[in-house]
Amino acid sequence: MIQLMKKREAKLLETSQAESDSLEFESQFKEYWAYVYRILKKLVGDPAEAEDLALETFLRLYQRSPIKEDGFQLGGWLYRVATNLGLRSIRSFKRRERYEIEAGRFALEEAPETRPAELHAQAEEQDLARRALAKMNERRSQLLILRYSGLSYKEIADILGLSPTSIGPLLVRAEREFEVCYRALAQEVV
Repeated sequence: MIQLMKKREAKLLETSQAESDSLEFESQFKEYWAYVYRILKKLVGDPAEAEDLALETFLRLYQRSPIKEDGFQLGGWLYRVATNLGLRSIRSFKRRERYEIEAGRFALEEAPETRPAELHAQAEEQDLARRALAKMNERRSQLLILRYSGLSYKEIADILGLSPTSIGPLLVRAEREFEVCYRALAQEVV
């Protein structure tokens, strides 16, 4: 009888803990969803893909529940997981995108208007920028993505765990690396 009561108490404690964890996760989801989605949308360029990757990011948070230590930055952890998933997505879609672009190029050549050609050129430029980011050093590509997402140096420093005074020089190096990668990819296309 006593063992049965202890088992019931243990189940009640487990249920209570699970409900508490669920409420905490729901709170974190509501707080960070827009932030994660915005970063992924800018990175991958496709709202549906960004939504899928954001959901994957939160699934990993739910499954892993990072240990909360002093100084743990949930926003930074979510940013890193999201950008890693986004960069992996860009790399995996390169081949398929190349085929789609070639098929689209044939369709655009037959179009009588010049506007579709301009849109195609803009899409190619964005694709080159994404591919250049994927080829870069991961930290530097993250710096550029954060900065051009509208975050301040202090916010970037908090997310990446860096000193705010180091962000400026690191961004300069990242922009130089991006330019080199972008130009190399542009030469390959021509």
